[in-house]
Amino acid sequence: MSYSKKIEYEIVPKETFSVIRCCSGCGRKTRFQNTGKFRVNANGNKLDVWLIYQCENCKHTFNLTVYERQKAASIPREEYESFLCNSEQLANAYGKDLQFFKRNKAEVDFQNIQYHFQKLSEITTDSPNQAQTYIVIHNPCALKLRPEKQIAEVLSLSRSKVGKMMEQGVITADAVSSQFISFYISDHLMGQS
Repeated sequence: MSYSKKIEYEIVPKETFSVIRCCSGCGRKTRFQNTGKFRVNANGNKLDVWLIYQCENCKHTFNLTVYERQKAASIPREEYESFLCNSEQLANAYGKDLQFFKRNKAEVDFQNIQYHFQKLSEITTDSPNQAQTYIVIHNPCALKLRPEKQIAEVLSLSRSKVGKMMEQGVITADAVSSQFISFYISDHLMGQS
Protein backbone atom coordinates (compact mmCIF):
# COMPACT_ATOMS: atom_id res chain seq x y z
CA MET A 1 0.00 0.00 0.00
CA SER A 2 1.29 3.49 -0.85
CA TYR A 3 0.84 6.55 1.30
CA SER A 4 0.03 10.13 0.39
CA LYS A 5 0.85 13.13 2.52
CA LYS A 6 -0.56 16.64 2.56
CA ILE A 7 1.59 19.21 4.35
CA GLU A 8 0.63 22.86 4.78
CA TYR A 9 2.97 25.71 5.68
CA GLU A 10 2.50 29.42 6.22
CA ILE A 11 5.10 32.12 5.59
CA VAL A 12 5.26 34.23 8.75
CA PRO A 13 7.17 37.53 8.83
CA LYS A 14 9.42 37.73 11.90
CA GLU A 15 8.80 41.46 12.31
CA THR A 16 6.67 44.25 10.90
CA PHE A 17 7.57 45.66 7.50
CA SER A 18 9.93 48.59 7.16
CA VAL A 19 9.20 51.50 4.84
CA ILE A 20 11.69 53.20 2.51
CA ARG A 21 11.22 56.93 2.09
CA CYS A 22 13.12 60.17 1.94
CA CYS A 23 14.03 61.34 5.43
CA SER A 24 14.11 65.09 6.03
CA GLY A 25 16.65 64.58 8.84
CA CYS A 26 19.08 62.45 6.80
CA GLY A 27 18.45 64.17 3.46
CA ARG A 28 18.20 60.85 1.61
CA LYS A 29 16.10 57.69 1.36
CA THR A 30 16.31 55.56 4.50
CA ARG A 31 14.45 52.77 6.25
CA PHE A 32 11.70 53.66 8.69
CA GLN A 33 10.63 51.17 11.37
CA ASN A 34 7.26 50.68 13.04
CA THR A 35 7.45 52.22 16.54
CA GLY A 36 4.44 50.23 17.77
CA LYS A 37 2.79 53.52 18.77
CA PHE A 38 -0.36 55.17 17.52
CA ARG A 39 -1.26 58.84 17.40
CA VAL A 40 -4.94 59.65 17.92
CA ASN A 41 -6.30 63.14 17.26
CA ALA A 42 -9.88 64.28 17.85
CA ASN A 43 -11.39 67.26 16.08
CA GLY A 44 -15.00 67.66 17.17
CA ASN A 45 -16.69 64.31 16.58
CA LYS A 46 -14.10 63.27 13.93
CA LEU A 47 -11.03 61.15 14.66
CA ASP A 48 -7.70 60.70 12.93
CA VAL A 49 -5.49 57.73 13.82
CA TRP A 50 -1.93 57.16 12.60
CA LEU A 51 0.69 54.47 13.10
CA ILE A 52 4.05 56.14 13.80
CA TYR A 53 7.19 55.12 11.89
CA GLN A 54 10.71 56.26 12.76
CA CYS A 55 13.93 56.63 10.72
CA GLU A 56 16.39 53.99 11.91
CA ASN A 57 19.27 56.50 11.56
CA CYS A 58 18.17 59.88 12.89
CA LYS A 59 14.86 59.01 14.64
CA HIS A 60 12.74 61.45 12.57
CA THR A 61 9.15 60.21 12.44
CA PHE A 62 6.28 60.12 9.98
CA ASN A 63 2.74 58.84 10.32
CA LEU A 64 0.85 56.31 8.22
CA THR A 65 -2.90 56.90 8.21
CA VAL A 66 -5.06 54.25 9.85
CA TYR A 67 -8.27 56.34 9.98
CA GLU A 68 -8.86 59.82 8.60
CA ARG A 69 -11.77 62.05 9.59
CA GLN A 70 -13.83 59.13 10.86
CA LYS A 71 -16.79 59.55 13.16
CA ALA A 72 -15.79 58.22 16.56
CA ALA A 73 -18.86 55.95 16.61
CA SER A 74 -17.75 54.24 13.36
CA ILE A 75 -14.54 52.88 14.94
CA PRO A 76 -15.12 49.73 17.01
CA ARG A 77 -14.74 50.57 20.72
CA GLU A 78 -12.23 47.76 21.36
CA GLU A 79 -10.03 48.89 18.48
CA TYR A 80 -10.23 52.52 19.64
CA GLU A 81 -9.12 51.48 23.14
CA SER A 82 -6.24 49.52 21.56
CA PHE A 83 -5.10 52.67 19.73
CA LEU A 84 -5.14 54.65 22.97
CA CYS A 85 -3.07 52.07 24.88
CA ASN A 86 -0.65 51.51 21.95
CA SER A 87 -1.51 47.83 21.58
CA GLU A 88 1.59 46.00 20.33
CA GLN A 89 -0.61 43.31 18.80
CA LEU A 90 -2.62 45.86 16.78
CA ALA A 91 0.54 47.75 15.70
CA ASN A 92 1.98 44.41 14.50
CA ALA A 93 -1.21 43.58 12.61
CA TYR A 94 -1.17 46.92 10.76
CA GLY A 95 2.60 46.65 10.28
CA LYS A 96 2.17 43.37 8.35
CA ASP A 97 -0.88 44.39 6.29
CA LEU A 98 0.17 45.17 2.71
CA GLN A 99 -3.22 46.77 1.97
CA PHE A 100 -2.50 49.30 4.74
CA PHE A 101 0.78 50.25 3.02
CA LYS A 102 -0.89 50.44 -0.40
CA ARG A 103 -3.56 52.80 0.95
CA ASN A 104 -0.75 55.01 2.29
CA LYS A 105 1.30 54.71 -0.94
CA ALA A 106 4.24 53.61 1.21
CA GLU A 107 7.19 51.72 -0.28
CA VAL A 108 7.74 48.49 1.67
CA ASP A 109 11.34 47.25 1.99
CA PHE A 110 10.83 43.77 0.51
CA GLN A 111 14.58 43.14 0.22
CA ASN A 112 15.15 42.87 3.97
CA ILE A 113 12.07 41.02 5.21
CA GLN A 114 12.94 38.23 7.63
CA TYR A 115 10.47 35.33 7.70
CA HIS A 116 10.13 31.68 8.60
CA PHE A 117 7.93 28.78 7.50
CA GLN A 118 5.46 27.56 10.11
CA LYS A 119 4.05 24.07 9.61
CA LEU A 120 0.27 24.20 9.94
CA SER A 121 -0.63 20.56 9.39
CA GLU A 122 0.52 17.20 8.10
CA ILE A 123 -1.92 14.47 7.11
CA THR A 124 -0.95 11.00 5.89
CA THR A 125 -3.51 8.75 4.19
CA ASP A 126 -3.48 5.33 2.52
CA SER A 127 -3.45 5.63 -1.24
CA PRO A 128 -4.07 2.94 -3.84
CA ASN A 129 -2.06 5.04 -6.30
CA GLN A 130 1.61 5.95 -6.26
CA ALA A 131 3.06 7.58 -3.17
CA GLN A 132 3.22 11.36 -3.36
CA THR A 133 3.40 14.40 -1.15
CA TYR A 134 1.20 17.44 -1.72
CA ILE A 135 2.54 20.66 -0.20
CA VAL A 136 0.72 23.97 0.14
CA ILE A 137 2.56 27.12 1.18
CA HIS A 138 0.27 29.95 2.29
CA ASN A 139 1.59 33.49 1.87
CA PRO A 140 -1.04 35.66 3.61
CA CYS A 141 1.15 38.78 3.53
CA ALA A 142 1.81 38.27 -0.20
CA LEU A 143 5.58 38.54 0.26
CA LYS A 144 7.36 38.82 -3.08
CA LEU A 145 9.15 35.44 -3.06
CA ARG A 146 9.73 33.36 -6.16
CA PRO A 147 7.92 29.99 -6.09
CA GLU A 148 11.18 28.05 -6.58
CA LYS A 149 12.71 29.85 -3.60
CA GLN A 150 9.74 28.93 -1.39
CA ILE A 151 9.86 25.27 -2.50
CA ALA A 152 13.63 25.13 -1.99
CA GLU A 153 13.41 26.58 1.52
CA VAL A 154 10.59 24.26 2.61
CA LEU A 155 12.42 21.19 1.25
CA SER A 156 15.86 22.40 2.45
CA LEU A 157 17.26 22.11 -1.09
CA SER A 158 19.09 24.49 -3.40
CA ARG A 159 17.09 26.34 -6.02
CA SER A 160 19.10 24.65 -8.78
CA LYS A 161 18.22 21.23 -7.33
CA VAL A 162 14.52 22.20 -7.24
CA GLY A 163 14.75 23.42 -10.85
CA LYS A 164 16.26 20.10 -11.91
CA MET A 165 13.57 18.15 -10.01
CA MET A 166 10.87 20.19 -11.76
CA GLU A 167 12.41 19.46 -15.16
CA GLN A 168 12.46 15.73 -14.31
CA GLY A 169 8.82 15.76 -13.16
CA VAL A 170 9.68 14.89 -9.55
CA ILE A 171 8.12 18.19 -8.47
CA THR A 172 5.00 19.42 -10.24
CA ALA A 173 3.52 22.84 -9.55
CA ASP A 174 -0.24 22.69 -9.01
CA ALA A 175 -1.17 26.34 -8.41
CA VAL A 176 0.80 29.55 -8.01
CA SER A 177 -0.53 32.92 -6.83
CA SER A 178 0.66 35.78 -4.64
CA GLN A 179 -1.24 34.25 -1.68
CA PHE A 180 -0.16 30.60 -1.96
CA ILE A 181 1.56 27.94 -4.00
CA SER A 182 0.92 24.22 -4.10
CA PHE A 183 2.92 21.41 -5.63
CA TYR A 184 3.27 17.64 -5.75
CA ILE A 185 6.38 15.57 -5.10
CA SER A 186 6.39 12.09 -6.62
CA ASP A 187 7.94 10.09 -3.78
CA HIS A 188 8.82 7.11 -5.99
CA LEU A 189 10.95 9.39 -8.20
CA MET A 190 12.53 11.28 -5.31
CA GLY A 191 15.33 8.76 -4.85
CA GLN A 192 16.21 8.87 -8.56
CA SER A 193 16.78 12.64 -8.71
